[in-house]
Amino acid sequence: MAKRTVIIAGATGMVGKEILAGLLADDTVAEVHSLGRRPPTVQHPKLRTHIVNFSSLPVLPQADDVYLALGTTIKVAGSQQAFRALDYDANLAVARAAQAAGVKKLGLVSAMGADANSSVFYNRVKGELENALEKMAFEGMVFARPSLLVGERAVLGQPERRGEKLGLAISKLIGFLIPANYRPIAATAVAKALLSQVPQAQGKTILLSGAMH
Repeated sequence: MAKRTVIIAGATGMVGKEILAGLLADDTVAEVHSLGRRPPTVQHPKLRTHIVNFSSLPVLPQADDVYLALGTTIKVAGSQQAFRALDYDANLAVARAAQAAGVKKLGLVSAMGADANSSVFYNRVKGELENALEKMAFEGMVFARPSLLVGERAVLGQPERRGEKLGLAISKLIGFLIPANYRPIAATAVAKALLSQVPQAQGKTILLSGAMH
């Protein structure tokens, strides 16, 4: 079987970092092209790093799969406009550039509650992105919709989120009472789910936390 070439955007984030590690360890992957505003902290013979401006992406190398893991919060971004510029505009720009490069399979780190008709701005933007991607002619798409994400944010230079710590504490106490789709989920579990599903994807697949645990 011919080895795959893969593109990833957001490899310095919590889920993106785990996706990148999985791709670099995968013997079926020949090259990984990382797109970001800063380079990943890892080095590897397979890794090709591209420091980019997402509003004016260069022509991307021909590839098989693309993983979209760009994301932030409104608090970190500073405004709803800045949040949308990354979570919607940048992800969509990478998808379009990847499609032009011949990519057939796409994996997206979305969010539980993604809904273009939501009254919650965060969920609405996530849903609008999913809808925009659905209109593109990818052979297979996998949208991961994790609940509360947990992982080591400090190592990534990200601020700790009190909501995550509280959610994790509650889950440890009464997790057996919480439906699987609503329990906190590790970034590694989300990454593994996408890595296993994207290469074989046909049509659209939505992965909720219960299926990714």
